[in-house]
Amino acid sequence: RRRGVLRRHPFRSAGVAVVVALVPGSISLGQALLNPSLGPSVPARLAEWTRDHGGSSIVDGIENYWYSHHPPPVGGRPALGEIPLATPTISLPATSPWHLPAPAALTPLAAPALPDEGVWHPAGRLVSGVPAIYEAFLRPDPVHTSLVAGVAWMDTKLLRARLYSGSYIPGGGPYHYTAPVGPDVATSLDAAFNAGFRMNQANGGYYTDDETVLPLRAGAASFVIYADGSVDIGAWDRDVSMNSQVASVRQNLDLLVDSGRPVAGLQANDDSRWGYTLGNQVYVWRSGIGITANGALVYVGGPGLNITTLADLLVRAGADRAMELDINTAWVNFATFAPAAPGGAATASSGKDLLADMNGQPDRYFASNWERDFFTMSLAPGAGPGAAASGPG
Repeated sequence: RRRGVLRRHPFRSAGVAVVVALVPGSISLGQALLNPSLGPSVPARLAEWTRDHGGSSIVDGIENYWYSHHPPPVGGRPALGEIPLATPTISLPATSPWHLPAPAALTPLAAPALPDEGVWHPAGRLVSGVPAIYEAFLRPDPVHTSLVAGVAWMDTKLLRARLYSGSYIPGGGPYHYTAPVGPDVATSLDAAFNAGFRMNQANGGYYTDDETVLPLRAGAASFVIYADGSVDIGAWDRDVSMNSQVASVRQNLDLLVDSGRPVAGLQANDDSRWGYTLGNQVYVWRSGIGITANGALVYVGGPGLNITTLADLLVRAGADRAMELDINTAWVNFATFAPAAPGGAATASSGKDLLADMNGQPDRYFASNWERDFFTMSLAPGAGPGAAASGPG
């Protein structure tokens, strides 16, 4: 496969033998290798178990060596269908009291542009015939032209957010919202996507269910959900702060995008502010989330990204402020849901990944043994032309 070096976990190589030799067999290791929340594959689960047992430096060394010596291909073209052809467009008014205007097509980063590169496609459920989510596909930079990143745009007038918390990430609990997504949410679920790093590497805190699970850090990049399900993203205690309406806060590193531009000093070789799990100059699966000037959310995910190309894509998608979410093949996932019946319950089978080669599948959000945190976006109560839906709070 053309992308084998990007999808294969480095622990599938000699690293397995090294780690196993350093951590003799135990009951906990055996349990870990059967736990899907630690990864979709045995090598990924072994890596997570090793981190939990004092071996983070070992894992980091193996992963950095692997990805540094298996860079993404230079040049070439995406496989047929990775940038899908546009479907018939849905004509929307430029302004509306109950939904945001549809996003403008994205300008590709690589030239010449491929057919329908950067063109938005409706995804997920419709609200009175209007898409609440659009997806677009484009190459991440002018060099790695055979790779494709996915971008999802979410209308926050039509959608409401929730943070699902897990016993593994952030730890603790029990939590009011935790996997699996239940029947009460499934009938309005439109999208679900990964959250951030493990908390011991996120350089930030976590708040939910009226509890500070981990202390919130001033200046940290923060995804904030309010009691009505509206959302904001910003630096803690500058753009966003605690008040009586805050329902959840998920922090992860520092902002990547601020005032519509990559933050000053953003460098691919800086591990101090934007994570040290993998060197930021390493090209690997990454994800990020941003908020636009009019309050829409934009998610970016894809292979062969470093910290600066991720920021560039978020800016291209219209983010005014944005942050990195999780990285690595096993964890980057964005799925939309479109049940056959308009008010039908979302299920794993009605879910579709943003990119076909995302490792995780939509079923993770419906699994009772999924112990990592994630976000959901559901249709706002009463959303539609007959009711005024408010924007982010």
